[in-house]
Amino acid sequence: MKITYHGHSCFFIEGSRYSVIFDPFLKGNPLAKIKPEDVKVDAILVSHGHFDHVGDAVEMSKNNDATIVAPFELASYFQSKGAKSHPMNIGGAYHFLFGTVKLTIAHHGSTTEAGTAGNPCGFILIMEDKVLYHAGDTGLFSDMRLIGELNTIDVALLPIGDNFTMGITDALKAVEFLKPKIAIPMHYNTFDMIKQDPGQFVEGLRSSPTRGVLLMVGESISV
Repeated sequence: MKITYHGHSCFFIEGSRYSVIFDPFLKGNPLAKIKPEDVKVDAILVSHGHFDHVGDAVEMSKNNDATIVAPFELASYFQSKGAKSHPMNIGGAYHFLFGTVKLTIAHHGSTTEAGTAGNPCGFILIMEDKVLYHAGDTGLFSDMRLIGELNTIDVALLPIGDNFTMGITDALKAVEFLKPKIAIPMHYNTFDMIKQDPGQFVEGLRSSPTRGVLLMVGESISV
């Protein structure tokens, strides 16, 4: 599994045959170095309805004939925009050609310009025997222990920006609960309100069994 960071909460995940993208916020993202039309992808996973996570999902879906995987209400919204979508709900899993997706809880809001977008979520993605957890915009919650117990997580993608999500201190506690092999920070420095030093997160894991990895925008890691 190759993981490439494109700023904010957007990650491009490549296996040997298939690829997916999480929360594809590229247009309007001051950190992004690629455009939606540059992305070739088989599926798009969207955690909730806020503009900085929905991003360019509809355009990418139409460009690639790719399915958007999202919570039910949000998937219905995408379908109303002419995109292919697959609706799911919290706790449910589905086996796609590219891998298995399971939705986890996430604690925050979710709206679109059309109104409510249902419950936000995080994702467990199992692709080619690797397990990845994308937490979405969540705050810290104790059931992260359960997520860690039920899944041997290779990589956890965790927000650290504070204000709208966990800050660094809570994200470090999340790592303690989840016990991933690798933890990568996200959702920081896109806007002034979420300015953080991601190096503090990585430094905070120095004595942890989990390896903290800081990806600059456009950088990749293979696991």
